[in-house]
Amino acid sequence: MTRRNRSGLPEYCSWNYDRHGKRRVRFREGRFSTYLSGTPWSDDFMQQYAAALEGVKAHATNIGAKRTVAGTVNAIVAAYLDCSPRSTSPFKTTAAETQRTRRNILESFREEYGGLPVYRTVGNKQVMLLTREHMQRVVNSKATTPFAQRNFLNTVRAMFRWAMKEGRIPDDPTLGVTRERVKTIGYKTWSETEIERFAAAHPIGTKACLAFALLLYTGQRRSDVVKMGPQDIHLDVLTVDQGKTDGGDEAHLEIPVHPKLREIIDATPAVGVNTFLVTRFGKPYTAPGFGNWFRTLCDAAGCPDVSAHGLRKATARRLAEIGCTAHQIAAITGHASLSEVQRYTKAADRKRLAREAIAKLIEGGW
Repeated sequence: MTRRNRSGLPEYCSWNYDRHGKRRVRFREGRFSTYLSGTPWSDDFMQQYAAALEGVKAHATNIGAKRTVAGTVNAIVAAYLDCSPRSTSPFKTTAAETQRTRRNILESFREEYGGLPVYRTVGNKQVMLLTREHMQRVVNSKATTPFAQRNFLNTVRAMFRWAMKEGRIPDDPTLGVTRERVKTIGYKTWSETEIERFAAAHPIGTKACLAFALLLYTGQRRSDVVKMGPQDIHLDVLTVDQGKTDGGDEAHLEIPVHPKLREIIDATPAVGVNTFLVTRFGKPYTAPGFGNWFRTLCDAAGCPDVSAHGLRKATARRLAEIGCTAHQIAAITGHASLSEVQRYTKAADRKRLAREAIAKLIEGGW
């Protein structure tokens, strides 16, 4: 059972103001420190807290990293996973879930290849022993699971690039290493028919309708929707501090509340204090938990091929079809890269141009 401190927060946590003047919960134990986001004691918050505790253990383990053989895979992994204040590793700045995923990948990599020297010194020259060919064979061995293969290569590549920039190794052994490309169109965008079908199955006043409206009329990810609450709306403007963007940075958005969203919020009985949406136990949803719950709502509405993230894409599609520019759409969705947004605007332009072209054919008597 997690103990509470005098502030009513979990052990090692306290309220602090970050460099932007924002009040946040800070986790600090010894030399390990990190900020936790979300509502204290919520499922998402406690997941981050658990990851922070793991970070303390990792830091304690990394104290012994000085005794590892320099230049080995074991030493490079230990240095990269080091979350102490003195560490220059970018790993400690990533989100808690990203840390968990990457740590698992690298711990498995270290378990199998930990004692392998990455390079050796010959005279005044450092010669790589862990070569591109070696890494390519490791990546190829994961070809039967393309997504795992992609995550593995992205993780070890980030580690070795950092190690090379830090002067820990002479070269990047993942340079030029390729993987099996996964062909996917991503999450399916909701059609207007599917939107109407869901709305008919889950009428105004239900929690399902509110969740649907928050996704559709804000264009946000499920991880940001689950954190939204009445306190985020002022003068009919919704403030969103995104936890993740395409560029990896946080984005601050101010989105006017759509009249339909306002109507649905007002018509839905309040069940949460700090968040609009809560579980049947009265606690805020985690992003995965919300996704699973919303999946059942889609199935019940006869929309088995779409998901919560597909509504974010539907918002972008709608905005593009009424003539919004890529920058206008990004101001709502918070995309750091315009490449995904431009895909919607180009599709909308083609649709409009096709209509105009056929209209001209008809006018011309063809």
